[in-house]
Amino acid sequence: MTMTPSGMASAPLRAWPYWITLTFVPLVMLAVLAGGWTIWLIPVYGWVLMPLLDTVLGKNLSNPDPDTPDEDLLWFRLLTWVWLPVEIVLVYGTLWALTHAVDRTPAETLGIMFGIGVTTGTVGIVYAHELFHKTNRFERNLGDLLMALVLYGHFRTEHNLVHHPWVGTPRDTVTARYNESFYRAFARALFTGFGSAWRAEKAMLARRGQGPWTLRNPIFKYLALQALFLALAWLVAGWIGVGLFVFQAFIAVWQLELTNYVEHYGLTRRHLGEGKYEPVRAHHSWDSAHRVSGLLLINLQRHADHHLHPLRRFPLLQVYDEDTVPMLPTGYPPMTFLAMIPPVWRRMFNPKVRAWRRRYYPDIEDWSDYKTLSTPMPRAAG
Repeated sequence: MTMTPSGMASAPLRAWPYWITLTFVPLVMLAVLAGGWTIWLIPVYGWVLMPLLDTVLGKNLSNPDPDTPDEDLLWFRLLTWVWLPVEIVLVYGTLWALTHAVDRTPAETLGIMFGIGVTTGTVGIVYAHELFHKTNRFERNLGDLLMALVLYGHFRTEHNLVHHPWVGTPRDTVTARYNESFYRAFARALFTGFGSAWRAEKAMLARRGQGPWTLRNPIFKYLALQALFLALAWLVAGWIGVGLFVFQAFIAVWQLELTNYVEHYGLTRRHLGEGKYEPVRAHHSWDSAHRVSGLLLINLQRHADHHLHPLRRFPLLQVYDEDTVPMLPTGYPPMTFLAMIPPVWRRMFNPKVRAWRRRYYPDIEDWSDYKTLSTPMPRAAG
C-alpha cells in the first residue's frame, strides 16, 4: 500500500466528479437564450454555490498513488482534451447568437460575455495550464490554443520558464509581494509578462546559438493563434464580436491573475546572495484541500505538490498536511473574491505571512528586501 505526503494510504481514482466543470455549458446557454436574471447564475455558481458546497462537504485529505500510469488516467485526460472544442463552440456560438439570433440589451450582452470570461478563465485557463505542462506535443498544442482563446498565449512561456524556476523571487512577475494589492500585482503582470516571456525565450534560443527572430520562437506562434481567433470573431460577429471577444479574454485573464495572486502571496524563498535562492519547497505555496473547488479547478489548489512535481497529472497531485505547507482557510473562489478588497485581504493574510516567516525563517530579522522582493537579480543570458 502506497503512503502519501499526508501520511495516509493512497485513495482510489474516480474521474466522473471532475466532469463537474462541464456544468458551466448549460448555464451559458441558458443565459444566452433567456437573458435577464439567468445571467447571474454563472458568477453565483462559481463564487457562491461552490464555496457553500466546500463548507458543507469539507476537505478531501486523501491522496492517490502518484505512480499511477497514464493508461489508467484516460478519462481524466479526456476531460482536458474535449474542453477546447467545447470552448470554441461556446465562445463563437455566443458571439453569433448575440449579434444574429437574440435581442439582448447592451448590459445583458456584457453580462453574458462576463460569464463567458469567467468560464474561459475558471475552466479554460486551468485546463490549458494542465496541458502545457505535459511533454507531448498534442497536449501542449491544445494548451496553446486555449490560451490563444483568451489572448494570453505568452503565459505558457512565462509560467514554465519564469514562474516555476523563479517563484518567490524578484524575477517572477506573478509572485505577489507582501502588502501588495491585487490591483498593483495585476498591472505588473499585464505590463511586464509579455516582455518577461520574450526574454526567457530569447535566452533559451541564445543557448542554442540562435537569435529571437526565428519561427522557432513560440512567441510568434502565440501571436499568430491570437490573430486567428480575433479574425474568426470578426467573421462571426463583425467588429462588435471582436470587442466582445477581447472583453471575455480580459475577464479570463483577470481570473487567472487573481489565482496567481492568492497562490503565493507574500511567500519568498531564502536569498543566498549574488542573486541565488534556495530551491523551491512545499511551503512556498498556499494550499487548499477543499473538496468541491478542488474538483472544479482540477486540483490546482494542491499547488505545493504541483511546484514540486510540475509534470504530475492533476488527479495524482498530493495534498500535504498543515505541518508542511501553509493552508488557505477556504478554497480559491472566496479567496480570490477577498483579494479584490485589499484592506480585508491584508487584515486576513499579512498576519499569516508574518507567522509563516517566524515558522520557516526565524533567523531572518530584516525583511526589508523580501517585503518588496527588491533584491537585485542578474540579467538572463542573451
